[in-house]
Amino acid sequence: VQLQASGGGLVQAGGSLRLSCAASGRTFSNYAMGWFRQAPGKEREFVASINRSGGSTSYADPVKGRFTISRDNAKNTVYLQMNSLKPEDTAVYYCAASPFFAAVASPYDYWGQGTQVTVSS
Repeated sequence: VQLQASGGGLVQAGGSLRLSCAASGRTFSNYAMGWFRQAPGKEREFVASINRSGGSTSYADPVKGRFTISRDNAKNTVYLQMNSLKPEDTAVYYCAASPFFAAVASPYDYWGQGTQVTVSS
């Protein structure tokens, strides 16, 4: 699976962004999808995941209630709607594909290139 993330940018605190991740190469609906992020000097961390049908989602505590993951299997795309953004959300955001619905990085076999999100205070 090839993954292409987009939608990052610079936004003020309290603002919103929607990230997209377009998949190609294999059957998108066969994969659970996840979003991860990595801030400068920090390890990559889980943000959100969604199962193959879109019926189940999981979120990291820092983003619960502010971020929403969704997918459109007809468009081979997964989204991350980010609202009420905070400066601590600043990071490179990566989408990833896994055969299993998971909230850790190890099952994810395929990764996108990342998109920068910067939240100014």
